[in-house]
Amino acid sequence: MGGSRGRARSVRPPGRSLSAAGVETVRGDLGDPESLRAAFSDAHGVFSVQPSPGQAGAGLTIEDDFRFGTTVAEIAERCGVAHLVYSSTVAAGPTPTGVAHFDVKSRIEAHVRNLDIASTIVRPATFMEILTLPGMGLDRGRMSFLMHPDQTMQFIAVRDIGRIAAAVFGSPDRYAGRTLEIAGDALTGKALAEHLAQAAGRPISYSHLPATLLAQDEILGKTAALVDAGRLAGNANLDALRAEFPFLLRFGRWLTGPGAGLLEEALRPAGTGIALR
Repeated sequence: MGGSRGRARSVRPPGRSLSAAGVETVRGDLGDPESLRAAFSDAHGVFSVQPSPGQAGAGLTIEDDFRFGTTVAEIAERCGVAHLVYSSTVAAGPTPTGVAHFDVKSRIEAHVRNLDIASTIVRPATFMEILTLPGMGLDRGRMSFLMHPDQTMQFIAVRDIGRIAAAVFGSPDRYAGRTLEIAGDALTGKALAEHLAQAAGRPISYSHLPATLLAQDEILGKTAALVDAGRLAGNANLDALRAEFPFLLRFGRWLTGPGAGLLEEALRPAGTGIALR
């Protein structure tokens, strides 16, 4: 997404809701550098976020992710963009995780830092939206996820990632050169179920993902291990973040606000399966 000087611009297919909100939309293709050059022309800032190669149906490879992330950054630099904000992952860091779609984000981060452009890297915690995906068990009155019932994990509403990016663009001197781990709430598995039950108006139980499933799916097993090790559980200073970004949503508020429709859908009878990548 590119923010042009004095107005907001979205590099995506034109949408009525964006246009109605006064956002100028331009077409851009991550695989077409020329379209990105045109989109970034006269832009003050670029918010760079790419679909994950682990995302179901994305059809992307790890090297696609690396190429897209680095290409956006390089073209932003060449176009004279004043500020680049790159959305990474909470699991990124100097040592590999062993999960390719996390580790590629660390590679992109390193590339961004080596460019001659003011940049800020945000590392979002696990999305609250993931908790209401089909197949999580909510339609059957239960929830299974990565943390143990008494283990704490941090989460963030996707909406708030964009709002943080906007705040970063608004105070470039404060945020340039920084890497921010961001989250809106921290919940144990039990607390997660309590919030879901209250919002749903029905009992919902919680359990850790079955050991048999984690053993069958190598990436899912490694992801759960990263939560146990703390790497993916999140270590953001929530008090400091809320002071800096007072709009951050806690999970209960998200469930009755932006997440209400997603929860309603998740409570309907659905198929089986889990997609966490």
